[in-house]
Amino acid sequence: MSNREDVNIWPSVTADDALALRAWLVALGFREGICVPGERAGQVVHSEMYWPEGGRLMVASRSGKDDDTFEVPRGAMSCYVVTKDPDAVWARAKDLGARVIRDLEDTDYGSRGFSIADAEGNTYSFGSYAGS
Repeated sequence: MSNREDVNIWPSVTADDALALRAWLVALGFREGICVPGERAGQVVHSEMYWPEGGRLMVASRSGKDDDTFEVPRGAMSCYVVTKDPDAVWARAKDLGARVIRDLEDTDYGSRGFSIADAEGNTYSFGSYAGS
């Protein structure tokens, strides 16, 4: 599988404070992509965050409307991010004071990784397992 095939699924998360979430993701190692502001101050209609090793995460502000088809409930998003250097991401997560769900560990299936949560309760697992 080529890297191009690896970027064709983009998880999406909505946040009460999308700008703060984007800044937190940058501190973890994501790169900022497009960010489309909304009508309200601080509102993000659509944005993209790039993982340097491949893949994207879309981040937007929660609209608060009952009929928003694409809004993800607070804390409902979970994603796995492949990294060749989980120890470096772990160090950045610890420096951020991220809430740890699973400590950095080596698994019985050959991966090294950990899981954390952002301020809104969404979970991110980072690990070296890239599939087979």
